[in-house]
Amino acid sequence: MKTLKSIENLINAFHKLPGVGLKSAERMAYSVLRMNSDDVDNFANSLLDVKNKIHQCKKCGNYTENEYCEYCENQNRDKQIIIVVSNALDINGFEKIGTYNGVYHVLGGTLSAINGVGIEDLNIDSLLKRIDEDQVKEIILATNPTIDGETTALYLAKLLENKNVNVSRLAYGLPMGGHLEYADSLTLSKALEGRKKI
Repeated sequence: MKTLKSIENLINAFHKLPGVGLKSAERMAYSVLRMNSDDVDNFANSLLDVKNKIHQCKKCGNYTENEYCEYCENQNRDKQIIIVVSNALDINGFEKIGTYNGVYHVLGGTLSAINGVGIEDLNIDSLLKRIDEDQVKEIILATNPTIDGETTALYLAKLLENKNVNVSRLAYGLPMGGHLEYADSLTLSKALEGRKKI
């Protein structure tokens, strides 16, 4: 049986999501067909809300519905310690630990010659501004332990050499080539505790 065009379009839309293969996309599309109209409307509205209401925090680059994210707005957070992550999803792992009380900075990716991502594509200028304005004492580089993540961390460490700030890197225990979003809380907690000055 030939797939109907509207179902094919929905399958292709789901297939664009990271980690969703063609078979999973097909299952999702056919699941939508079985949903009642109210649930489909809620699903569609949720997608539109995420795209229309959420933007980046003016200070750190995290996602927020307000001008500043919950961590930048929170007066109880230590603004002098910043964990630098590649993407906003990585923040969740540190928050699950429950022991970190500093703030974050989201680069919006990693340096990658293969993918054409250069320093001008990353949220670096605002990090330098924050270091000066907030009198930051420590930067913890928490990019993924991949080639691109390591390259980015080394670039930032070199860039920050002339700043009056301690720069450290998460300790390993995180596998090379791994991603922070998949790390369990204990591994991430130990990596944070054992961070090394670079």
